[in-house]
Amino acid sequence: MNKKELNEIRKNFSETSDLFVLNHVAAAFVDAEKNIRCESSRAFHNISSEENECIMATLRRVLTGTLGKGLLEYEFPNEAYEEGGGQSILYQALSCKLQDESAVHMLMEQIVRNLEYVSTYAILVGHGTYTVFQKSKSDEIDPYQSQEYHFLVAAICPVDIRVDGLVYNEDDNTIERKTKYDRIVAEIPTDGFLYPTFTGRGPDVNHVLYSAHKPKDVNVSMVEDVLGCVFTQTAQEQKETFQNMMQEIVADELNYSVITSVNDKLRDIAAEYANEPELPVVDDIHVRDILLDSGVSQERAEEMQMAYRDATKDKPITVNNLVENKTTISMDGITISIGKDATDKVRTRCVDGRRYLLIDLDDPAVEINGLTAHVTAEIEQSDDDDSENQF
Repeated sequence: MNKKELNEIRKNFSETSDLFVLNHVAAAFVDAEKNIRCESSRAFHNISSEENECIMATLRRVLTGTLGKGLLEYEFPNEAYEEGGGQSILYQALSCKLQDESAVHMLMEQIVRNLEYVSTYAILVGHGTYTVFQKSKSDEIDPYQSQEYHFLVAAICPVDIRVDGLVYNEDDNTIERKTKYDRIVAEIPTDGFLYPTFTGRGPDVNHVLYSAHKPKDVNVSMVEDVLGCVFTQTAQEQKETFQNMMQEIVADELNYSVITSVNDKLRDIAAEYANEPELPVVDDIHVRDILLDSGVSQERAEEMQMAYRDATKDKPITVNNLVENKTTISMDGITISIGKDATDKVRTRCVDGRRYLLIDLDDPAVEINGLTAHVTAEIEQSDDDDSENQF
């Protein structure tokens, strides 16, 4: 499933789209002891407008996020197709369009039994239909050729319990302490999934799209135990893996120029393919060439190439997961944040045995704690006397 296909589903996941229908919705409330307290399955058109608006908004949020970060596509392993496996359970629920009570209950049980969750939560699962018109090579729609893409979209929503505080009692016209508590189902799901994926503008029942509201905090139990897939590194873990290899292998050759150059070249690759449907990846050859172009020695670049190949195997890292949007320099008591277009304004120098960080000021006025200050010119030593050694 690529960016273009994801955007097509996002665009049409709305009651205003003539091509999309949310047919059926199953829901369950799960307490902290993993008990299903209530379970329902209803036709969407039978739900009140106030409620179905909330349901639609929540399910739509499952598809928000960035592909490759908060939205991760997984392929089902062979065992997931066996009876009781993740793919088998999802396929049964999809086939009955959430209208078979036993298939819906089996799906709910699969989630409740295997999902690790720290509090009470609600499960919302919708069955939708998207009418897909075929397109020509010039991307023009053929109004006479279409097929239906049936899918399930599920959201895991935390439940907030509000128990105390003062409220206004409209009946008695008084301010008093609330004596009853409410269980509010959050509209923003922590986890969710889309099954099957929309690939080649059609269903792919062998893949599922997992959604994490916080890409740095993926619920591994959802991927491995509920869906039955093999978990891979998160975007943050991929970045940390790359940074650790750089730190260990490039080691003492790392300096400001090398680090910012590597990031600039990764950003250039991401920008070059920004309008392409597929996410750009960086393989071991890319890594070697980027390091060489950034001033790293041949020996270290080739060592990094081999380490990267072993770490990623046949799944190169998405470029976007490695790019830093800004450069941050940290030292004792000082943190400097540098925008992506200003890295060339910062230099490191060693003068008379002391190390300095130099920032070129095009404008003598700088803002400090919200106040504008002016840097006065004081010539103490010519730049020609400065050592060009970087650190």
